[in-house]
Amino acid sequence: MKNIEFKIGIVPKTSEIIEVYDSSGIKRPTKDSDRITKMYKNSNLIITAWLNNELIGISRSITDFCYACYLSDLAVKSEYQKEGIGRQLIKLTEKEIGKQTALILLSAPLAMEYYPKIGFDKVENGFIIRRTE
Repeated sequence: MKNIEFKIGIVPKTSEIIEVYDSSGIKRPTKDSDRITKMYKNSNLIITAWLNNELIGISRSITDFCYACYLSDLAVKSEYQKEGIGRQLIKLTEKEIGKQTALILLSAPLAMEYYPKIGFDKVENGFIIRRTE
């Protein structure tokens, strides 16, 4: 992985986050920058990947650091995908939350085949009430 620098606890500019989301293919409300800002303000584990001061990847989680961690977003700019950046963001997330904490996520349909390759088990015992907006 080139000279990629990973940082924990840094909240990038909203415009940088939106650029990563739009490039990555992840579906997020990027036309609503206030909502993106609020998403990050209310998250407590953010890990970023930087190349030459350019944000190229990000993971955003909500966790109690002792039982459960919800990995809300994992996004890497398209030109840097398949280089292990997402895998490293998840590895760092796991390190931060510790072995007692379950790492949980909802996958985008296009990523369903990705997560089992990097160590996630598919679960069948979950439920969701979907957002309406």
